[in-house]
Amino acid sequence: MATIGIFDSGSGGLSVYRELVKVLPKERYVYFADNAHCPYGEKSLDYIRDRARAVTDILIGMGADIIVVACNTATAAAIATLREEYPEMPFVGMEPAVKPAALGTKTGVIGVLATAGTLKGSKYLNTRGQYQDDVKIVEHVGQGFVELVESGKLDGEEVEKAVEASLRPLLDEGADNIVLGCTHYPFLRPVIERIAGPGVKVIDPAPAVARQTERVLKEIGISSGEGPFSIQLYFSGEPESLQRIFDLL
Repeated sequence: MATIGIFDSGSGGLSVYRELVKVLPKERYVYFADNAHCPYGEKSLDYIRDRARAVTDILIGMGADIIVVACNTATAAAIATLREEYPEMPFVGMEPAVKPAALGTKTGVIGVLATAGTLKGSKYLNTRGQYQDDVKIVEHVGQGFVELVESGKLDGEEVEKAVEASLRPLLDEGADNIVLGCTHYPFLRPVIERIAGPGVKVIDPAPAVARQTERVLKEIGISSGEGPFSIQLYFSGEPESLQRIFDLL
């Protein structure tokens, strides 16, 4: 049985945990929400890297065999540093789902909703560069999305207004595939899909990250898949938001 460590700036990484359990249902999970420092999106690179190191040390101390950086901003800012400084620990990060969006678009326009940190990160910029000659890529920060999810507001008028404000510029450009570039955003997916309409596909990269984690575990020969399943939740701030989202799952 593998011990899979997962961390995010807050509750958003639980959207990745949800997909991990589907493909790896009989493992031990340790989830760390760094919610005392959430959101990461507007923080400096050095700040995010320091937090990523601190949380990695905690997860290693809890026996993690593999660490899933279930945060797009932390992946963009810190995963290369983590792989360099912890060479014995396998890391899996969030991949911008630009490729499936580019392959699936009929209008030739795809939209990316993400944090400012993710949109400035080299991982996203490199991926965008591979496809921007073939499709038009329009981007927008999901303003207030992380804060809404952390406060447990997943529907209602306030959420509708926030989603409309950030999604409308992408739709007005003709985007028919919308990439969710933050692990908090899938919890707002029903509202995003409702506003986007039936002709727009919303893409969550979490299932692909779960499959990659399964592949890495097989490569390193740790996962037995014999259980019993367990999940431990840890947090650096208040527990309410994490428990609220976990209960929804």
